[in-house]
Amino acid sequence: MSTGRWAWAAYLGFGFVVIVAYYVALSLDAPPIARVLLYSMVSTSSAVAVLYGCYRYRPKPMLPWLLLGLGEAVYAAADTSFYVTHYITGDTGYPALADVFYLSHYPMVVAGLVLLIRLRTPGRDLPSLLDAALLAVVAGMLSWLYLLAPTAEAQVPTLAKVASLGYPMMDLAMFAVALRLILGSGRRPMAFFLLSTNLLAFFAADSIYVLQQLSGTYSAGNFIDAIWLTGNLALGAAALHPTMSRVGEPARVADPGPGPARIVALCAAALVAPATLLVEYSRGAYHHIPVIAMACGLLFLLTIARLAVLVGQQRWLAITDVLTGLRTRRHFENRLAAEVAHARRSKAPLAVLIADVDHFKSINDSYGHPGGDRVLVEIATRLRTGIRQEDVLSRYGGEEFAVLVRGAAADDPLVIAERLRRRVSGSPVVVEDGMSVEVTISVGTATYPLHGSNPDELVKAADRALYAAKYHGRNRIDVGPGDTLAGAEAAGTAGMIAYLQHLADTVDGWLSGQEHSRAVSRWAKLTAIELGLDSEQVRHAALGGQLHDVGKVLVSKDIWTKTTPLSEQDWRLVRRHPEDGARMVRAVPGLADAATVVHQHHERFDGNGYPEGLAGEQIRIEARIVTVCDSWAAMLADRPYQAARTEDEAREELLRCRGAQFDSDVVDAFLRLHLAGRLGTLAGVPETTRTG
Repeated sequence: MSTGRWAWAAYLGFGFVVIVAYYVALSLDAPPIARVLLYSMVSTSSAVAVLYGCYRYRPKPMLPWLLLGLGEAVYAAADTSFYVTHYITGDTGYPALADVFYLSHYPMVVAGLVLLIRLRTPGRDLPSLLDAALLAVVAGMLSWLYLLAPTAEAQVPTLAKVASLGYPMMDLAMFAVALRLILGSGRRPMAFFLLSTNLLAFFAADSIYVLQQLSGTYSAGNFIDAIWLTGNLALGAAALHPTMSRVGEPARVADPGPGPARIVALCAAALVAPATLLVEYSRGAYHHIPVIAMACGLLFLLTIARLAVLVGQQRWLAITDVLTGLRTRRHFENRLAAEVAHARRSKAPLAVLIADVDHFKSINDSYGHPGGDRVLVEIATRLRTGIRQEDVLSRYGGEEFAVLVRGAAADDPLVIAERLRRRVSGSPVVVEDGMSVEVTISVGTATYPLHGSNPDELVKAADRALYAAKYHGRNRIDVGPGDTLAGAEAAGTAGMIAYLQHLADTVDGWLSGQEHSRAVSRWAKLTAIELGLDSEQVRHAALGGQLHDVGKVLVSKDIWTKTTPLSEQDWRLVRRHPEDGARMVRAVPGLADAATVVHQHHERFDGNGYPEGLAGEQIRIEARIVTVCDSWAAMLADRPYQAARTEDEAREELLRCRGAQFDSDVVDAFLRLHLAGRLGTLAGVPETTRTG
């Protein structure tokens, strides 16, 4: 066990011994120099402890603690000056040089506290701000009645009056900021409690000091010194505690609301003003009643505002998962019922996606529940970036997430599901310092009314699809209900094929005013028949040709429509579209073979293609057919990056690349069809896909 772990406790123990020694020296009338050294030792050691804590624990950022340490160093200089003049030179004049130092340390402390508050709660924390304001109003009222007003009215020299007013005003500013820090959300490690002790001890001691100055009863060495010295020790111990670097960590979750202790404290504080009003009235001190009345009014407004925030907070908590900040399952189910009813009336499309973290139990087993929680929080963050503003994302269960896709158009639900899958698996998730884990999700999708006519049916269909995705290997997407689809000709699958074709048409519209995928499908079917392939191979060629470019929808339209050469980064994205398209097609039950065709349609017969560099008969014959048909269609169409070629030019290109890029037998069969006039020309694409 590291000795540094308990340095803070040893420091506290040594400090309390010094405090006892100081009071013993006072009682024995020890030489003044001994008393000065004992007292100054505590405040000076506190400043040194803060600087050492910054060096040892390296809080990020370090500035808040450096400001606190600098403030404590100035405070130590004030202590030394004060007790030298009181104990050694016998000068008890007020104010003195020490008071300048004392008052100068406040701005540095306040600045350090404000920075800590901003670190702990980067956004707005209105509940804590209102709570701190309520308590600060009470403290301000009492300070005015019993410290500021009597000081302002006292018949004392102007400098003494300025100093006496400066202490409670500075203390009030520090107290208000300290309340905001203490009541704010975020972790409260031991160092936080020690720092809070320092702030509250200083406020209490300073307030008593001003009261004693007003009454003329203050003398160096009374009980107030013990409070100040304890506050100094608490700051030094806070800086030496191993958790000091975590005091500035941002709050991970929202404040769930005030607990019983805070509610009691706030209620008691709100009653202080009317109670004080009664006290002052009974004393006949009527000239303070306007100030108390103003405080009562402010407290009333702050209480009403706090109740309003509390009601809103409870409503938010009812629909928000505390760990991830996503909507709850209850909220999702309520919204789903409402959206299904709306879709039924308006005939608007609607889809449900349910995602489950793959092998999540092993993550919990390996890294514990804190590690699992960090994974869930990071996945929630990534999922947020993959949905549209109008979609509803919720935490559906322990490691399950659900998305309600409203107004499904050319960008969903399969495209959204694939985008979510890629966002989650795109990079490892950090679970501990220096340790990360690869995380993937499986996604099941269901669409209204294709897979269900009510919320229960939609959720069950998406669940069945999710189970299918898990069964087929995880880290993939499946479409529900898989158990009702007998193959590519089943009605449900036909609907999904039509949807994927719509995506392919959309991409075709980006690149040209002429059809592409539909023509490739027709020609691939004819070529497969010409080559004497069986009926299943003919169907796979036609489906592969129909859907070969669907993966392009996951790449920005700006890249596909560039008129200038693509960058290396652009090419990396472009070369991914066969894999992306294959994954999307494979999500439809019964289309695994067609998905393989899509995956291989950019392979070359000579092995120089992508994504896997397959060659010859390693490439499925259906994919070799689609490659030829795809190239023919691309050459005959106007594209942003090239003008259309004539049929003779396209024919010469096929012959030139015969045996290299293309399978010779496929080229020969295709050109026979062309010579016989069976291919036809390219038709136009619908205007909606051209602008989609």
